[in-house]
Amino acid sequence: MTLSERITINPELCHGKPCVRGLRYPVTMILDLLGSGMSSEDILADYPDLEVEDIQACLQFAARLSDVKSLARATA
Repeated sequence: MTLSERITINPELCHGKPCVRGLRYPVTMILDLLGSGMSSEDILADYPDLEVEDIQACLQFAARLSDVKSLARATA
């Protein structure tokens, strides 16, 4: 499965947030769990619908989003 098959965006699911394989697991939730100190094994034990490749896809997705050349400060 490719990244685009693992991370899906559907306007009718989770308010259009990127989710894992069309399931109701937003990428942000998985990243928050990892950031809070949970291991991949802990997450997989708590959410049996997920696969290790799903967690890796969330990390790859976040890495691609953060790969920006520069940030411009918005002024109002």
